[in-house]
Amino acid sequence: MVNRADIGVIGGSGFYSLLDEAQEVEVTTPYGPPSDVITVGTIGSRSVAFIPRHGRDHRHPPHRIPYRANLWALRSLGARQVLAPSAVGSLRVEHGPGALVIPDQLVDRTSGRVQTYYDTTGAVHVPFADPYCPSGRAAAVATATTAGWDTVDGGTLVVIEGPRFSTRAESRWFSANGWTIVGMTGFPEAILARELALCYTSLSLVTDHDAGVNVGEGVTQDEVFAFFAANIARMRSLVSDVVQALPHDRACPCATALEGIKLPFDLP
Repeated sequence: MVNRADIGVIGGSGFYSLLDEAQEVEVTTPYGPPSDVITVGTIGSRSVAFIPRHGRDHRHPPHRIPYRANLWALRSLGARQVLAPSAVGSLRVEHGPGALVIPDQLVDRTSGRVQTYYDTTGAVHVPFADPYCPSGRAAAVATATTAGWDTVDGGTLVVIEGPRFSTRAESRWFSANGWTIVGMTGFPEAILARELALCYTSLSLVTDHDAGVNVGEGVTQDEVFAFFAANIARMRSLVSDVVQALPHDRACPCATALEGIKLPFDLP
């Protein structure tokens, strides 16, 4: 059995069967408990820690997820690379349900979420021009393409507060700005990962066109959940393959994101 991990996965309940030699690990953090008990195990030769983003019973809505505790817990277990599979809506007609977007940019449209570890300890400014790990993205794109996914290399994920879906006007505004997909959980995960010098890669499965893209009924929760559930086995297989394709040595900018910055406390 393992109780340390090199790689973290933040996903849904359908990913529990992802790991071999799995065991549950209780982790405490300065930011309270993570979303749920963490499962640590292996995928091939890689050690992996899995957190159910919303909790096993989906009790945490997007705006109430303990994001800081989740990322801190993964780092404290040794993880330095994080994969974040999620369901998203498409803002582009050409990217329909079943497309897999590996975004390279992010727009934050949330409100009220604590998005930093450095909010009471003096100013700490972490570079965030490129929110996602280039090495993780490259591994994900190559792996998904080889597996036959309709893979979109790059694009902008706009993260909304939720838990409601967008109005048609908001959706059309997002699309008019050239943004690609819309979701509710990719932020502050990405910036918190950067503040801990973690590599963070989003695997965004399109489950629907957002409300303003096509004429017709708006998005419903049942449709989103049903589509993601129908594709969970394939997503689980993809995450497993990407985990094994991630580099063992980090030569990306994420690893040195905190160099030259005086931190107010020690990281785990």
